[in-house]
Amino acid sequence: MAVIACLVGGGATLAASEEPVPVAVPQASAVFNVSLTFDSGTASQMEQAQIMAAHGLRGTFFINSGFVGANGYMGRDDLQELANDGQEVGGHTFTLGNLPALGADEAKRQICHDRVKLTGWGFKATSFSYPFGATNAAIEKMAADCGYNSARSSGTVGGKFGCDTCAAAETVIPQDVYATRATASIDSRWTLADLQAAVRDSEAKGSWLQLVFGSGDEIHGEKAIPTNVFEEFCAWLADQSDRGVTVRTVHEIIGNRSAPAVSGPTRAPAPPGVNALVNPGLETPGEWNLPQCWQKSSYGKNSSIFSTVSAGILSPGIDGETAARLDVLDFVSGDAKILPTLDLGQCSPAVVPGHSYSLGATLTSTAVTQIEVYLRDAAGQWTYWTASPWFAPSEAAVQYSWATPPIPKGAEALSFGFNLFADGSLVTDNYSMIDTTGVPAP
Repeated sequence: MAVIACLVGGGATLAASEEPVPVAVPQASAVFNVSLTFDSGTASQMEQAQIMAAHGLRGTFFINSGFVGANGYMGRDDLQELANDGQEVGGHTFTLGNLPALGADEAKRQICHDRVKLTGWGFKATSFSYPFGATNAAIEKMAADCGYNSARSSGTVGGKFGCDTCAAAETVIPQDVYATRATASIDSRWTLADLQAAVRDSEAKGSWLQLVFGSGDEIHGEKAIPTNVFEEFCAWLADQSDRGVTVRTVHEIIGNRSAPAVSGPTRAPAPPGVNALVNPGLETPGEWNLPQCWQKSSYGKNSSIFSTVSAGILSPGIDGETAARLDVLDFVSGDAKILPTLDLGQCSPAVVPGHSYSLGATLTSTAVTQIEVYLRDAAGQWTYWTASPWFAPSEAAVQYSWATPPIPKGAEALSFGFNLFADGSLVTDNYSMIDTTGVPAP
């Protein structure tokens, strides 16, 4: 039996009190299932959704809810339009977390908080996909614990850019419902013939093929499949029903009721007088050639370059060996900085509303700098809050610090960075964030 299914939202939701048990849809002879799935929820995918709808096809859109409404991503209205058209809305972590590289608590927050937000917006969110296809047994258990009925990998079936030793397709009763097999990410390298071959080759060897369409728009370093190729494929796919090819969403294949949303673990604020930052000395390396738990951030029209340098540049007596250097060139507008990663708690310190925090670092600078502060709310959204007065340039290493106003009600975490808003260089190290409530400020 062959069936082709597109991944989309829809289907009845049973009472949340009923125990969720994954139930696969029985196969009917001569039916092959194909699912069209889309990762990340970028704005360009709305055009693909409209093309699908014009051909009577439905698919599954896996959404990073923390990016909804951001530049280049779908907004809330877009998600509702998907659901209204019968498309399925599923989860893809809150902010595209590389789950195996995160601590257990942060990984579970990324999965669970994403589903909490999507269900709070009125979507069932019973299907999940792993960012970058990265997972392991512990991560799979988290997807189940967060209430998802299934979770999709990628690059785990044979075919173009796929796994040479893997099966050609998945089965409608998957070997592992929390690691269902799918193609590699489909991008501009794929032709219409490649897509047709993927369907035909899988049809003879399995009962369910999940096609994975990537983010596109080069947001994540990939170019989307050309619109004309996607439209030609949808037209061809819609014509395959006469020979038993059926396009269905992931939820339609997996089935099962919608389980209650489950919140992830929380991170407690550091006690007063204790440095709340992770890796404050920048000594532990992390991803993207940045120190662990730190990220680069910029906006406006300018060029910024981040690098690590010897801490001896700041002072022979400074602790550790690594400092961070930020160079801004061709400045026109905006700013650039490094700051603790804007996540759900692994790197961004929790705060207590009403308390004041002393923020600081040792630095040298060839231009004026200041501390910019960002707060995260209960919904997981980061927003700019306030900034310190300006600090003058200094060739000698200076320990700058500044006490924030009382943290406003509703804030749950804080991140900050020394910025450059003109051409210049900034070298920083030995960061601190200390709750000064009841103790002297450093």
